[in-house]
Amino acid sequence: MSRGDRAIVYRAGPASPATAGLLSAVCAGGGQLLNRQYAKGALFMAAYAAALIVAVPRIARALQGLVTLGDTPTRIVDGVLVRGDHSIFLLINGLLALFAGAALLMLHALNIADAYRHRAAAIADGGPAHPRRRSGDEAAAAPAPSATAPTNGSRHPAFAGRRSREGRVALLLLAPALLFVLFVSVVPMLFNVLIAFTNYSSPNHIPDRSLVSWTGLQTFSRLLSDRAWTSTFGGIFAWNVVWALLSTLVAYFGGLAVALLIEHRKVRFKKLWRTAFVLPWAFPSFIAILVFRVLFNGALGPVNGLLERMGLPGVPWLSDPTVAKLTVLLVHFWMSMPFLMALLSGILTTIPRDLYEAAEVDGAGGAAKFRRITMPHVLMATSPILIMQFASNFNNFNLIYLLTDGGPPNPNYYFAGSTDILLSWIYKITLEQNQFNMASAVSIVMFVVIALVSVLNYSRTHSFREKD
Repeated sequence: MSRGDRAIVYRAGPASPATAGLLSAVCAGGGQLLNRQYAKGALFMAAYAAALIVAVPRIARALQGLVTLGDTPTRIVDGVLVRGDHSIFLLINGLLALFAGAALLMLHALNIADAYRHRAAAIADGGPAHPRRRSGDEAAAAPAPSATAPTNGSRHPAFAGRRSREGRVALLLLAPALLFVLFVSVVPMLFNVLIAFTNYSSPNHIPDRSLVSWTGLQTFSRLLSDRAWTSTFGGIFAWNVVWALLSTLVAYFGGLAVALLIEHRKVRFKKLWRTAFVLPWAFPSFIAILVFRVLFNGALGPVNGLLERMGLPGVPWLSDPTVAKLTVLLVHFWMSMPFLMALLSGILTTIPRDLYEAAEVDGAGGAAKFRRITMPHVLMATSPILIMQFASNFNNFNLIYLLTDGGPPNPNYYFAGSTDILLSWIYKITLEQNQFNMASAVSIVMFVVIALVSVLNYSRTHSFREKD
């Protein structure tokens, strides 16, 4: 600390850091005024007054709306439409008010901590005495603060103050990113979770002609106890897991098989083969799916037309439940295999050749080299991608919705077809049936399942545990 800086440091008076903190707790800026930080104290007081006058009443009203979700529905009185409360708007406003209130509390806590920290720093620097500014001679005679205690330099007030300033600057720089994440990710996720604990559904609880109310765990109870919902959820969930596993494994090992064939030393024109197999990946996926939907059309599709011209019966590609599931897997393989083939081809080229030569010297055959050398290296490098593929396929809405629209219809399911996965079912019960609370409950279950599977698999993979 320079002489000029020490000149403005005053000795702490009888008031302790706790007193400064208490003053700031009672009235923001009070502790700073005690510490003779007049500008900062005035700034905190102005912000405190503005919050009390403007923000706090609005936050209180928004929180009240979050609790009640409205008292008056929209109605017609004497032929005139009288607008009432909109429960969903109140829910969103209350959610934002929660964050605004948390931000104000955090600001108040920073104000208290600032007053306490500066009071403690003043006492550590000047010792207990009556508050007054040091004269220039006293400041010059004071020992240099930072360089005199090398063993506990990190605890010196000057060092702590510098770290605190750096922390505030970092927080200020990160604030825009934090706000963006808050409004783009956190608020929508919390809104989705809260909807599951309401009765927001058609036909009796759609704002603003009627109000929505909190129902606790009633939606989850219906999902797990109502026979129609339970059988539909169980059937779709089982198919969703089977679909995610098969689509991931078939595409992965299919891509690996093609990559191994291309990398075989007897195969020529490797670049040509790689290019030919990668071409399907260049097509926009939704266009490719719509083309397959036309090709596999049972009545007018070219595939069945070709079979009939060959004297063979047509195949119910999209109208039979079992065949439709196989068709979905086939189209997914066509779309996903090129990416995995290209990825695995690159990994195969990184495996040291001397490992295979040493294995051949020891008498290992092709199967042994694949099992002991190739697969461990490939799995080591691609385990995270394999898990991400599973999670992506578990939520592969585009393929299911554009190819089969969830069909063919299943009379045992509630608003779902035989090839529907949970995400396409959520889409239907949300946008077509307006069962928003049930869709939210199903999405929460999906999130829990995917999160658990991903965490367990990531923690058990070698590539996750390896640090180098």
